[in-house]
Amino acid sequence: MKQRNIAIIAHVDHGKTTLVDQLLKQSGTFRENEEVQTRAMDSNDLERERGITILAKTTAIHYKGYRINILDTPGHADFGGEVERIMNMVDGVLLVVDAYEGTMPQTRFVLKKALEAGVVPIVVVNKIDKPSARPAVVVDEVMDLFIELGASLEQLDFPVLYASALNGTSSTDPDITTQKKTMDPILDAVIENIPEPKVDENGPFQFQPALLDYNDFVGRIGIGVVKRGHIKVNTTVSCIRLDGSTKQFRIQKIFGFYGLNKIEIDEAHAGDIVAIAGLPDISVGETVCEVGHEEALPKLRIDEPTLQMTFGVNTSPFAGKEGKFLTARKIEERLMKETEKDVSLKVSQIDSENWMVSGRGELHLSILIETMRREGYEMQVSKPQIIIKEIDGVKCEPYEDVEIEVPEEYVGPVIEALGNRGGTMENMHPFDNQTKLLYTVPSRGLIGFTTEFMTLTKGYGILSHSFKSYEPMSTSNIGERKAGVLVAMESGKATAYALGSLEDRGEMFIEPGTDVYEGMIVGEHSHENDLAVNVVKGKQLTNTRSATKDHTVVLKRPREMSLEVCLDYINEDELVEVTPLNYRLRKKILNTNERKKYDSKKSK
Repeated sequence: MKQRNIAIIAHVDHGKTTLVDQLLKQSGTFRENEEVQTRAMDSNDLERERGITILAKTTAIHYKGYRINILDTPGHADFGGEVERIMNMVDGVLLVVDAYEGTMPQTRFVLKKALEAGVVPIVVVNKIDKPSARPAVVVDEVMDLFIELGASLEQLDFPVLYASALNGTSSTDPDITTQKKTMDPILDAVIENIPEPKVDENGPFQFQPALLDYNDFVGRIGIGVVKRGHIKVNTTVSCIRLDGSTKQFRIQKIFGFYGLNKIEIDEAHAGDIVAIAGLPDISVGETVCEVGHEEALPKLRIDEPTLQMTFGVNTSPFAGKEGKFLTARKIEERLMKETEKDVSLKVSQIDSENWMVSGRGELHLSILIETMRREGYEMQVSKPQIIIKEIDGVKCEPYEDVEIEVPEEYVGPVIEALGNRGGTMENMHPFDNQTKLLYTVPSRGLIGFTTEFMTLTKGYGILSHSFKSYEPMSTSNIGERKAGVLVAMESGKATAYALGSLEDRGEMFIEPGTDVYEGMIVGEHSHENDLAVNVVKGKQLTNTRSATKDHTVVLKRPREMSLEVCLDYINEDELVEVTPLNYRLRKKILNTNERKKYDSKKSK
C-alpha cells in the first residue's frame, strides 16, 4: 500500500485535533456504530479539560488505496521540542490557521521548524464558518510569514484549502457556499502534493525514535519512522547510543497505529511509523540498525529546559490528611517515571526530601503537578525560576517573543505592565478596534503575567509567547510580587466574624469554615508588607443584649486560586502545598515569631 506521512501543525486552539477527528470519521476509520468522543486524539483528562494537546499523537487512515499516517502535534510553546523532532518523521505538514486570528507566534514557531526540515506544506484555513472570518487577509498573512521565514520557491507554491473542522466541511474555495460535508479535498491535496516517504526499501534496517512512550511491562517504547529496510519481531538489532557506544537487543514488540488504536504487528517496512519495544532505556535520537551495519543517523536536537522549581515532601501540619502518596520515595519514583517518556524534563536530587525539576515552561511543569495531584500525590512546590546559563563568561537568561492582541482601551495598562516586567516593544499594529503588540520579554518577566494580563484586559486580551534565545541578564528586579500577604497566626477553622473584621485589610483567599494553620497565606494585604492575622477568632458571647442588634455578616467572595495562579502568585519565601483536594499557599517558615526574626535579619 502506498504511504503518506504528514504532521498537523498550528497555533494552540486553531483546530488541529478537531480536524484530525473529522479526517478519522470521514475516511471510514471508525465503524458506523462506534461511539467517538469529540477531540478523540486528546486522550487524557487534562487535555480534554484545557482543550490543548499536550503529547504528540500518532494515527493512520486508509483513503483511496493510500495509508496516510498522521501526527497530531502540540500547539503550545512548552511542548515545541516534540514538533521539531516530528519533522524528522514526516514528508509534509498541514498548517492549520484560524480564519479570523490568522498567523500567531506559535504558527511562526511550528512553520519555522517545518521549513527548516524541508517538508512540503499545505495550508488549511480553518473556522471558515466564523462570522468574523477573513480568509483572503489570512492567506496573505501566511504568504508573508513564509517569505519572512525564508521559504524556497517550491515551498511558496503551497495549496490552500478552506474548512470548518467543527462542522466537518471543506472546499478549495474561500466562498462559504462552496463548503461540502466532506474532508476529501484535504485528503486529495495530501495525496497529490506530499511525496512518498524518502526511504530505502532494500537496504539494511535503520530506525530512529523521535518520541517516547512508556509502559510498566516493556519499559520505554521508541516511536519513529523506519528509514531503511524492514524489521521483524524477535530480531536482534544494534542500538547506537547518544555517546557513540553500541548495544545489542532483541525486538520484543512492534506496534503500528490505526485510528485510535495501537496494534501489535509482526513486521515493519521502510516508511512505516511504528513503536518498537525491547530496549528499556532507549532514548530519543539514538539509531537502531541491523547488526553489522551500524550507521548512526544525525542526532535529534532536544530543547533545553528554561524553567526550574523545587518539588518537596509536604511538611505542613495537614500533611498526610488528603493524599495517598506522601513519602520521598514515592515522589522520587513518580518523577523518575515521568522522565522515562518526557525527554524535555530533568530531575535532580537536592537533599533527601527535595528535588529540582526543570522543564520547558510554566505550563509544562504545572501539568506535571496537576497529573500527580490527581493520582493521589501530596507535595509542596516552590516558585518557578528561570535557568541561568553562562555563555562566553556572561550570565544569560532566556527571552521570549510575545504577541498580544487587545481592544484599544486596554493598550495603555498592558504597555505599562510589560514595561515593569522588562519588556521591549518591537512593533505595534492597530486594526478593527484591536491593537497587536509585539514584545521581547525576559522569561522571568512572564512568570505570573498571565493572571495580571487577564485582569488588566477583563479577559478580552489574547497573549501568546514562544522561546526566542538566551541573552545577557537584565539587571532590573522583575518577577516578584509587590503586594504583601495576610498570614494566619493561629490554627483552626476560619470564622465569618474574623474574616468580616479583616475585609478592610485586603482581599481574602478563603471562606468561613476553611481549615487553616499557622503560616498559611489566607489573603492579599492592601499594603506591601506581610501581616499576621487571626482568622479563627470567634465573637465574644455575653448575656447582655446589644443596643445595636447584630447584623448578619455579608462577606465578599474570596479570590479563586487555580494551580497556575498559585504558582504565579508566590514569592521566594513561599510555597504551594498541593494535595488531591486542595491547593494552599504558605510561608516557608510557618512559625510567626521565627518568620519575623528571619525577615528583620534579611532587611538589615
